[in-house]
Amino acid sequence: MSTEKKAHAASGWAMVLVVVVGYAASLFLLFGGFIAFITWDSYYYIRGTVHPFLQLFLGLVLLMVTSVCRRGFFTLQPGQARVCVLFGKYVGTVRDDGLKWANPFYAKSLGLTSNPGGAGGGATVHRHDSKISIRARTYTGERIKVNDKMGNPIEIATVIVWHVADTAKALFDVDDYESYVEMITETALRHVASLYSYDHMADDDENADAITLRTNIEEVSEALKSELSRKLEVAGVEVDDARLTHLAYAQEIAQAMLRRQQAEAIIAARKKIVEGAVGMVDMALSQLSDGGVVEFDDDRKATMASNLMVVLCADSEAQPVINTGTLQQ
Repeated sequence: MSTEKKAHAASGWAMVLVVVVGYAASLFLLFGGFIAFITWDSYYYIRGTVHPFLQLFLGLVLLMVTSVCRRGFFTLQPGQARVCVLFGKYVGTVRDDGLKWANPFYAKSLGLTSNPGGAGGGATVHRHDSKISIRARTYTGERIKVNDKMGNPIEIATVIVWHVADTAKALFDVDDYESYVEMITETALRHVASLYSYDHMADDDENADAITLRTNIEEVSEALKSELSRKLEVAGVEVDDARLTHLAYAQEIAQAMLRRQQAEAIIAARKKIVEGAVGMVDMALSQLSDGGVVEFDDDRKATMASNLMVVLCADSEAQPVINTGTLQQ
């Protein structure tokens, strides 16, 4: 596996002066040699002076050398890095922003060949510029259908924030690191979703503290981030955050699960109502008896409790009936 190492790049501003002087000197030699060549007479040639042909030759050489040196200039913005490759050998990575100058023979673009049996029978070539962004990026995955821990089909989607941490691994250890991130994100999401139930209703475990996709978003997101970080390390990619953006039952079971959720909610609500009604009936009978307001025997207690439970647990408001006779009527 490749490992990123730092490459040295000189300040471009100092080399700007060198290139300007080189161009000026080469033009001076070429112009002077051309003038000397026109006016040159071998009969009057003075020993010790520069021969016009030599002057023209030196001017051309200096012009070519200066033109080659000019190719060494490059600029890096904040959040960018340049991978330096010299004749197929990785030299290092420059991360300092600004105008820089390096070996003009460093490759400007990198070509990586993959999928030799691709469409049309030819190889698929992925070309990357030697400049690579190390800024934070986001990838929003599409909705995919997976089965949760209990086998229920669900729809789920995620968004991740990632950046290139090791430029050497990103460019040399995988063919296309961006496509690799997309593929690994989908596989990791499928794996994490299969480890948990959608919610507690679909979990056979009676423990209400079990982690579920719907109620434990933070725990599930952290598990997804750990899974992605482990699998994307080979590509030099670091995951900053991972979150679920969509979570729902698949359409074929959505209606059934909705009715189940409604039934569970109704049962839970009725349970709370009954528990509260029992407490209120007990409190009412106790206060009436302890205060000496009414003396209740067992039959009257049962009748009073029944009436109060009907009033407290009924869906609609109770209609009072006034008894103008005795309690026995």
